[in-house]
Amino acid sequence: MSKMILGRYIPGDSFIHRLDPRTKLLATFYYIAIVFLANNWVSYLFLALATLAIIPLARVSFRFFLRGLLPVLFLIVFTVLIQIFFTTGGQVYWHWGWFTLSSAGLINAAYIFIRLVLIIFMSTLLTLTTPSLSLADAVESLLKPLAAIKFPVTEVALMLSIALRFVPTLMDQTSKTMNAQRARGVDFGSGGLVKQVKSIVPLFIPLFVSAFAMADDLATAMEARGYKDGYGRTRYRVLHYGRGDLLTLVVMAVLTLGLVLLRK
Repeated sequence: MSKMILGRYIPGDSFIHRLDPRTKLLATFYYIAIVFLANNWVSYLFLALATLAIIPLARVSFRFFLRGLLPVLFLIVFTVLIQIFFTTGGQVYWHWGWFTLSSAGLINAAYIFIRLVLIIFMSTLLTLTTPSLSLADAVESLLKPLAAIKFPVTEVALMLSIALRFVPTLMDQTSKTMNAQRARGVDFGSGGLVKQVKSIVPLFIPLFVSAFAMADDLATAMEARGYKDGYGRTRYRVLHYGRGDLLTLVVMAVLTLGLVLLRK
């Protein structure tokens, strides 16, 4: 089973699960924006504690959030290393050619690390507690005003729903293909960087074939069931805001105010 968390939904009846998907989607994007208000240790500590207090409201094991870091761990490490060795300022501890280890670099790297981890945690919280169809409905509802300028709202919502649904499926297919090639003697972990990259290239062809096959099967199934665009159709799932959504708005306002007051 793939360790990819993006696109996986864990059913539940928690406070976060019951929120309107539009509220969760907007709150996630807003959270990603206000993360950049933090610019010192106190503000980052405040933001981290607030985030860790929100996560238990979903009643989802914390290990799922840690697993959500694994697919982007390389990107996080790479970004942190760039900040460490290419940021100058403050006290210099070590220098060699283009590389510099300084106090400013270490501080910026720590800030970037915390920022990325918190953003991934909140994004993971969104996908774990919201079905992909509900996310698509939320996007369609939020983009509905753009239909006045002929923007393909329903098509965009459908593409988002399909993409989120098939991300874990493709990751599982990748894992199966890698295991099949390992059984035939392919070693993905040995040798230098170039050799490892070359060993991954043969994965692309079977994955593309599998992806196109699934897309063709999905299109056939949709046509067989008489699918048409969403214009003029009634809805089984009707979105509506509740008290929890209002409370979420208050929490985001308090979080924003706290970050503004704690900024240097």
